[in-house]
Amino acid sequence: MKIVVIGGTGLIGSKLVNKLRQLDHTVIAASPQSGVNTITGEGLNEVLKEAVVVVDVSNSPSFEDKAVLDFFQQSTTNLLKAEANAGVKHHVALSVVGAERLPGSGYLRAKVAQENLIKEAGIPYSILRSTQFFEFAGRIAQEGVVGNEVRISTGAIQPIASDETVAALADIVINAPVNAIVEVGGPERMPMSEFIRYYLTATEDSHQLIPDAHALYFGVELDDAALITGENARLGKIKYEDWFSKQLVNQS
Repeated sequence: MKIVVIGGTGLIGSKLVNKLRQLDHTVIAASPQSGVNTITGEGLNEVLKEAVVVVDVSNSPSFEDKAVLDFFQQSTTNLLKAEANAGVKHHVALSVVGAERLPGSGYLRAKVAQENLIKEAGIPYSILRSTQFFEFAGRIAQEGVVGNEVRISTGAIQPIASDETVAALADIVINAPVNAIVEVGGPERMPMSEFIRYYLTATEDSHQLIPDAHALYFGVELDDAALITGENARLGKIKYEDWFSKQLVNQS
């Protein structure tokens, strides 16, 4: 079947495209670079012709509160309208575990707004909420830098290898719509500060880690429940230490 992946050239999108093509599906990686722009609507009607499933793993170029909300609302509205016109049978979107529990975060408010548009559109859908990817450690560390220190929240996270999120997405794509939100998360829960401590040590970063319960993540303080999966979540098997060691080997 024909599957269109919006944001198909990014971290998750490119991996998903490759995985679905290995399953012998016709997969189109759609992005502004390929002439498909969900903000302006350019190329949408053409790329969605005969598409059975559309997967939206796109992301906003700006995480500023208004900009990110505008992006997800406009992009999702345009995409869903084009899907309805094309007769798409299944809309799949990637979101964030705990998005509704952190309304102080502009980014997560925007993801909830995106989810609500999908639910109300009338197109059969599946929303996969994922926890934070292992690949985000460097970015999280950088955002916590203050001088020679790295201030990181002690709130709990449940990080996951992006490949395992992609595997969960692929399973959703090739099956019937669930018309609900499902979750995927990593195998272990840990304070975000310990996640970053391992990263700093492994990369021989000289910044001093300061675990700080009041340090912000996407503009909000974290507790030990906000970013953790629920009881029925799909759990990955790859541990962060094993994943990171493999990355170092691949780079050497």
